Amino acid sequence: MKWHVAFLTACTLLLSNGCEEKIKPSVLGGVSGTALPSQESWNTTVTFTDSGIVKAILKAGHISAFEASKQTMLDSGVHVDFFDEHGVHSSVLTSRTGKVDESTNNLEAIGNVVVVSDSGVVVETEKLFWDNRRQLIHSDEFVKITSPKENLQGHGFESDQSLKNYRIFKVTGSAKQQ
Repeated sequence: MKWHVAFLTACTLLLSNGCEEKIKPSVLGGVSGTALPSQESWNTTVTFTDSGIVKAILKAGHISAFEASKQTMLDSGVHVDFFDEHGVHSSVLTSRTGKVDESTNNLEAIGNVVVVSDSGVVVETEKLFWDNRRQLIHSDEFVKITSPKENLQGHGFESDQSLKNYRIFKVTGSAKQQ
């Protein structure tokens, strides 16, 4: 009978010890566990939809998601296809890197940012933001806009994602008369 008591005591100790929450040190010396991504993926495609309609398709060579900050870092090339309210393709954005705010799905594109609309308008800048809720792109940086009608440049820019209705602030450039 005594071996049953010893066995039950050993099982109880093992189970209670296994249920303890322990803080495990990082395998990497000097690196906090919160500095590491909670998820990573390579050559990934993410689709953004609203009520079943595709709004954007994002592709990146490397994606690192950080749960604590609700930020997703994109690198190794970023490519985003934008679609209008009917799900029809409207433009393409490319950049070196980017960042997505997981709480809003807003995108910050960084480095050699180029947006090309299906109508032929091209926007070039070093940093550009996509506001998911308003479906607008904007930048406070120097921008260059090239279209069949005009070549503009300046600091500050705002547009719908299809580049049909855009505003450029502090403008310099030229427009062709028709």
